[in-house]
This record gives sequence, C-alpha cells and structure tokens, in this order.
Amino acid sequence: MEQTLEQIITRTNRPSQPAKLVENRICFAGPESELSVYDTYEQASQVSLKADSLLYCGMVTGAKVMHTKRQPNIPFLPHESFILAPKEEVFIDFPEARLDTPTTCLTIEISSERISQLCDRMHDITQSSSIRVPSYTFNAEQPLHTLHNQATEHLLKRLVSGFVQNDPDRDLLVDLGVSELVTRILRHHGRETLLKYCQQDPEANSLSSALYWIESNLSEHLDIYELSKMACMSRSRFYQEFKRHLGCTPAEYQHQRRMATAYQKLRQNHSVTQVSYDLGYQSLSHFSRRFHQHYGIPPSQILSKNLN
Repeated sequence: MEQTLEQIITRTNRPSQPAKLVENRICFAGPESELSVYDTYEQASQVSLKADSLLYCGMVTGAKVMHTKRQPNIPFLPHESFILAPKEEVFIDFPEARLDTPTTCLTIEISSERISQLCDRMHDITQSSSIRVPSYTFNAEQPLHTLHNQATEHLLKRLVSGFVQNDPDRDLLVDLGVSELVTRILRHHGRETLLKYCQQDPEANSLSSALYWIESNLSEHLDIYELSKMACMSRSRFYQEFKRHLGCTPAEYQHQRRMATAYQKLRQNHSVTQVSYDLGYQSLSHFSRRFHQHYGIPPSQILSKNLN
C-alpha cells in the first residue's frame, strides 16, 4: 500500500518528548535546499515565519491560519501549498493544535541561486517563441496559496523520502526533486502572468486570445480547430506553442482550470451540485470522480472543512 506523506514524515527522527510545544523543528540539509518538519502541540497565535530564500510550505495534519501583509485570515489545510518569497514574513495561528494531535507542516527552503538557474533555463526554452510574456521569475507581490494536485503530492512524498533516507544517491535525488518543485512553481506563476495579460488585452497576440476564450468558457466543449483559428496557427503549431508555454495540452489545461475554479467555489460554500453544473459536467459523479483524481480528496471534503 502506498504511504501517505504523514506516514513518511512519521519515520523521521522526531523526539518522543518535544523540546518546544510551538513549532518544534527537525531539519534535513540538502544541496542548495533544506527540509524542515514543524510540529506544534498547543494552540498559539501570531507566530512569525520568514526565510532568506524562497520557502515552500506544505500542510500535513491539522490546520493553520496565515496572515500576510496584504491578506489576513487565510486558512491553510492539508493538501495545500503556500509559497513565500525571500524575506516575506507571515504570522501564523494554530487553532487546533493539541499534545495528542499536533499540527504538522513541512517547509523546503530553496537557495536563490538554484531559483535563478531554473528561471534562466525556462526562459531559454521559451524565448524563441513569438508569444510576448515576461521572463520566468518569482513575483513577491502575493504569496502563492494553492490546493496542490496528485502529481504534487507524489512529488512531495519522493522529495521528503529523499531528504530523510540514507541513500547513496541522496543528494542527486533531492536536487532532482527540488528542481521539479521549483519548475512547478514557476510554471504556475507563468500561467498566472499570461492569464492576467490575456485579461488586459485578449487580442494582443496569437496564444492569448485562445487562452482568454478557454478561461471565459470553462463549461464549454473545446474545439481545437476553432482555438487554432483564434491563435492564427495551424493545429500542430498551436499544440506545440501551447505545450511550450503551459506545459500541457489545451484539454488538460481546461481540466486544471476547472478544478481550480471548483476549489474556489467550494471554499465560497457553493454546493457540489451547483459547481458541477456551472463547470459543464454532465453528471455529479463524473465531476466528483475527476476532482478526487486531481486533488486526492472528494469535493464534499473541501465543503465540509470550510463549513467547520
């Protein structure tokens, strides 16, 4: 049976008696990165978190409430990611932590040099295209808070195992995992940048008009021939450019955007049935199955957590 992230972290050398009740920390150093596992055993509020480098945070058990400079009271739950820019400070509340059921979170700090290397490499891959979008960078305007999908969950399991296991190829495995994690973060920011650009001027270039249509018509069936015409490209070149910039096919992208929109609507207390209908799914069971495949949890669980 496949292990959960919580089970993998349980195998780490966590002391039977914690030295601290709030944010008790265990560290594992890697090449240009560091994994930390935090356990909190009692309720606390306004606990500061900040790092000199980019900081990826993933919830394992329990719940936190994050407060940034721009947005207070952000619920942070298992299966979610929170990414902070270097020197970006947040303050954290622990409303559920108890001695018998601690709140557990992991962080992966990644050096600025490694981020720069991957930004440059991704920029080199995309610079030959005619699509006018900014270079890959990490924008600190707003911390990135997302519900990560099954692929990210599997990546975290591999990455944490690489950090904590005494494997002869440990450093190589950790470096590969960190590179994949950063690539996913940069891809997400690249998508958001491109989408914002499309919203400002959907007719500005070839790919943005097709993206704008997909984003504005998530419930509609995709017609690749029509999207290619919008982009003024042949069908084959449209696929090539789309995958170059978005990292997936148009159908996969529409699915990802549907899932992200469904998650936001469920967090706003929309019913599962209404969300399914709004996003164009023909049956509630089909929507629930796709959501569970994407995030690893059923849509009703998001709704019940939000109501609780």
